[in-house]
Amino acid sequence: MTTLFYDGTFEGMLTAIFEIYDRKLTQVKLQKGGLVAGAMFEETLTVVTNEAYAGRVLKGLRQKLSPGGVQRLYIAHMAEMENEENNLVGYIRYVFDSTQNIEDDYGNRFVMRISEIIRMMRREKHRMEAFVRFKKLKDGIYYAAVEPDFNVLPLLIRHFRNRYTDQKWMIYDLKRSYGIYYDMHDTQFITLDFSAVGNPGEIISVYTEDESIYQHLWKNYFHSVNIPARKNTRLHVRHIPKRYWKHLTEKI
Repeated sequence: MTTLFYDGTFEGMLTAIFEIYDRKLTQVKLQKGGLVAGAMFEETLTVVTNEAYAGRVLKGLRQKLSPGGVQRLYIAHMAEMENEENNLVGYIRYVFDSTQNIEDDYGNRFVMRISEIIRMMRREKHRMEAFVRFKKLKDGIYYAAVEPDFNVLPLLIRHFRNRYTDQKWMIYDLKRSYGIYYDMHDTQFITLDFSAVGNPGEIISVYTEDESIYQHLWKNYFHSVNIPARKNTRLHVRHIPKRYWKHLTEKI
């Protein structure tokens, strides 16, 4: 067994695939990060991301998979789910070792697992599109804090650009410490320094004066449409899990 350590990027993973085939490795394990204690007695290889190697592997994948298949593989890696690297490696090796397109071969455990990850990513993307609550800051930017289970922020860009094309907005992933910012022309990835703020998810000091009024109206609306006699907590939690509540204005 050879353990390959890589930097966690998609290009790094593709470089690792190149190394596996170039060195004719059979039993491998891919791990994010550097060499750790306990791995010193194993056969290890530190993968240095190489864009040329990654490009060659990506070209091969495009020849074996449909454009949508390559995109799904990228999205599955972008999920950043723990201990899933080896399923991704298994999937890619199955792609290259097969003589035909394997995208619908759900009898294979790697194909099935990638399909499951994609479903989880799509579900989380859909929830973020529904649960994002913007709050207007003093500089006119609409700000929303989120903490999705998976790294879906890049998948939200098209939806919110189309929906709020005439407003400046920012959606910030507190769990992964980066966000997307739209200035009514372009979208870019950003990072913010919250060192001077106690709770980055609730930066009240920079809200506009009328923001609290709108939040109050929003809460009153939800209270007024609520029918206590038809309350179904179990169904409600199933559609809006409690982990999202702290960023929903109507739940605060």
